[in-house]
Amino acid sequence: MTAASDELRVAALSPEIVLGDVDGNLARIREAITAAARRDARLIVLPELAVSGYVFADRAEAEAAAITRDDSRWDAVREVIPEDAVVVVGYAEIAGAQLFNTAAVLTHEARIADYRKSHLWGAEKLVFDHGTEAGLVVDTSFGRLGVAICYDNEFPEVPRRLALAGADVLALPVNWPLVSRPEGEHAPELIQAMASARSSRLPVVIADRWGSERGVDWTDGTAIIDEQGWIVAFRTVMGATAVLSLAAVREKSLPPHNHLFDDRRGDLY
Repeated sequence: MTAASDELRVAALSPEIVLGDVDGNLARIREAITAAARRDARLIVLPELAVSGYVFADRAEAEAAAITRDDSRWDAVREVIPEDAVVVVGYAEIAGAQLFNTAAVLTHEARIADYRKSHLWGAEKLVFDHGTEAGLVVDTSFGRLGVAICYDNEFPEVPRRLALAGADVLALPVNWPLVSRPEGEHAPELIQAMASARSSRLPVVIADRWGSERGVDWTDGTAIIDEQGWIVAFRTVMGATAVLSLAAVREKSLPPHNHLFDDRRGDLY
């Protein structure tokens, strides 16, 4: 791994995803990564279950669209990743008799991690097995990367845990179903992500779906949130891109008297 730098260009991508079309989805994922590489992105995030699609009728249908960690088709994805970049992409992972909603963390040279979603939303409980970790932190070429998936981030303990473990940025693949909200307001999941980012100075790179799948309309909430909790890039055609300051992320002090982590009263809660 190369030394960490102070700035990180990130991209959140949302290519077309077709339920059950694994080979087609992998091809579109490759195209999206290639486009992000032209913009010099070093962290590239794609949606939850981007390889398989999301709205499965049952577990058997999900298993038919699932692949293993060592499936040879991953090689074609890795070959388009730039030498100094990291890609996070969701897929349905088949592991023996188990089936997980998983995010792969890939580089050109290697597969560096797989995170299995631990908080399952709605009918996911009827399809997938629970993961055993509350998010994941891995070392990368640019620093420490936190990974969680969609509903995981609605539990404040998860992004806080990852921040306390030294995460510099959180990659968050999601499939956010569109819900009603007051006119002019952001989606509630996006507001929660903004709050957690501000609480820990932990920027979030969110890759969401657009359009609909089997009657489920997606929020189209692809966004990049900086360490202050502000949206700095949102829902552009080729995906959101921004430059984050890792120096700002790593400075948790609030001069002249406060510190985001040191001020926590663990003895009270």
